[in-house]
Amino acid sequence: MSNEQLEMLAAEAGLSVDWKDANARPQRVSPDVLRKVLAGLGYPAEDDEQIAESLSQLQDQSLSATPPPLLTVDHGSNLDLSIWFKPETPFVLELEDGSRLESRLNARGELPALATVGYQQLAIDGQHLTIAVAPKTAYTVAMATDVNVPRTWGLTLQLYYLRREGDGGFGDTQALETFARSAGERGAAAIAISPVHAMFSNDSEQFSPYSPSSRLFLNALYAAPGAILGEQAVRAAIEQTGLANELKRLQALPLIDWPAAAAAKWKLYRALYASFIGASHPLHEDFNSFRHAGGEALENHCRFEALRDESQALGIGGNWHEWPQQFKNPRSDAIDEFAAKHSEQIGFHAFAQWLIARGLERAQTAARTSGMSIGLIGDLAVGADGSGSQAWSRQDELLSALTVGAPPDILNRSGQSWGISAFSPTGLKRNGFRAFIEMLRANFAHAGGLRIDHVMGLQRLWVVPLGSPASEGAYLNYPLDDMLRLLCLESWRHQAVVLGEDLGTVPDGLHEKLSSRGILGMRVLLFEQDNARFKPIIKWSDDALATTSTHDLPTLTGWLTELDIDWNKTLGHIDDDTERNWRQNRERERQGLLTALRENYALQNDDASAIIDASVRYLGHTRAPLVLLPIEDALGIEEQANFPGTVDSHPNWRRRLPGDTAALLDDANAARRLEILAAARQQAAERDQ
Repeated sequence: MSNEQLEMLAAEAGLSVDWKDANARPQRVSPDVLRKVLAGLGYPAEDDEQIAESLSQLQDQSLSATPPPLLTVDHGSNLDLSIWFKPETPFVLELEDGSRLESRLNARGELPALATVGYQQLAIDGQHLTIAVAPKTAYTVAMATDVNVPRTWGLTLQLYYLRREGDGGFGDTQALETFARSAGERGAAAIAISPVHAMFSNDSEQFSPYSPSSRLFLNALYAAPGAILGEQAVRAAIEQTGLANELKRLQALPLIDWPAAAAAKWKLYRALYASFIGASHPLHEDFNSFRHAGGEALENHCRFEALRDESQALGIGGNWHEWPQQFKNPRSDAIDEFAAKHSEQIGFHAFAQWLIARGLERAQTAARTSGMSIGLIGDLAVGADGSGSQAWSRQDELLSALTVGAPPDILNRSGQSWGISAFSPTGLKRNGFRAFIEMLRANFAHAGGLRIDHVMGLQRLWVVPLGSPASEGAYLNYPLDDMLRLLCLESWRHQAVVLGEDLGTVPDGLHEKLSSRGILGMRVLLFEQDNARFKPIIKWSDDALATTSTHDLPTLTGWLTELDIDWNKTLGHIDDDTERNWRQNRERERQGLLTALRENYALQNDDASAIIDASVRYLGHTRAPLVLLPIEDALGIEEQANFPGTVDSHPNWRRRLPGDTAALLDDANAARRLEILAAARQQAAERDQ
């Protein structure tokens, strides 16, 4: 078998045969791994005949006489169409505002830069395609704050953290409304929240917000139905279902019991739906309008949820890959027949989506009316579960036979497999980037900004065949420029800022591309050091947000007290020698941070509280356009939200904050640190004007 032909096929399919690891050491994907990854992409390569056939298929696609249904271009730039059309070919360009432009391609076969920003329709030589004309940059923090040199700030928050009376065991949109008003009154411009993507409604054992069923829809558990339907309706439903004692028990728990809390809330929702749908209600028209606007995508998601609800009765199991053929296709007659028989069940899931969508809408309104220039910043997960709703409904555009992860590095010698699927680059192009665009619109819908987790995934992702170890994967390359243009266009249309989580191994040139597009990178205090020498204030980047920590890292208190090292030791992740070296290095880093802080401020003492105060001031004085302070560090909390590499041994995604949300920022530590941050940001703005 020819490795040369195999590698040619891999390159044509978008795989990088050669790559560099986190230490810049050259690596090469083995032929066996290439064959497995190619099979996951839909290109069999077990022998020379299969390789030749798959290669021919890819080359035919690239040499097609028909252009793809959507092409992207920057506003003010010509678009090369010479691959498909002759120079001087006449065309008609219909703009979004309904106006029409008639002209010809230029002598080089380019579409002249005539169109305004937006999705324009091109008719040329009997063919029709969409031209996505992108602004030069995304909607920026400067645009949001209406200042040339923004020096603003906000908070980060795990939504489920919040507490309010009657929440049933975890935070919801009503608590978020309260928190948004409180933060806005103190001068915050934004609140970045954890992902609120749709999970599996009948499997509450899966609750990591970064492993959703779909990134097109929302986790209905976070809805606060009383805010939409009225508290009287909720009280009646609680009485009808006998849930009062269970909801109180769940609310009092120190950690979230997701299975029990989810079961109680779904039971409550079903009672509310029965009352809502069975009587004349003033919000029926709004609900029906929501369903109509959701279209086929919403209908498919709700059908998927109903299929899983009925999986035992149907004898089909929970994973759609194992369903009978007639249920695998969302557009099959069997699915239509199922939908007709289970219309009430499907309507129930649409009702749940309506509740959470309206709740998030209210929270964003509360944020903006409280004075926030940005408001909520959503969080877009890297991918979705391959057995979930999005993968089922968009099979041609998602790679459900491959999982996304990370190659082996110093911290993870075996690599990482995250158990989520990603977009198919060829599938995206073939379908006019439909799935990518609808995902962006869904996530921008109720927010003033969007954080893109692992933003490197717009350029490349480490993909691993299902069942293989994470080390046996390869980098799959994506149409970065097209995706950045579409991201900027949707950001501009929604007037929402874009943040890119660019921590880890970043491909050469990506930082510069993101910066040129007005997409902020991310700089974390704990990482902004070189051998315990922390970066001076003036050296911090002005094209990245600044923060003290993230959900996957220790809080500042936890870092200072070495709690993360304690956890690693307790869980058996490190031996005695590693623990000793780690603690020695941590003390060096702690002293390095103290040195950096003392160079700028007079510390009265070096206890954890004083160090956090000074660290907040330190970040506030940087050149970052936006500083985001985790609520854990505002309050001085020791435990972190998630401990990577663990499932059941650490209470990931289950912690709650102390006290009611309404009084949260009145806490002495939080109040003091927000004042420190606000003052430092004002001083930085005055310095840099």
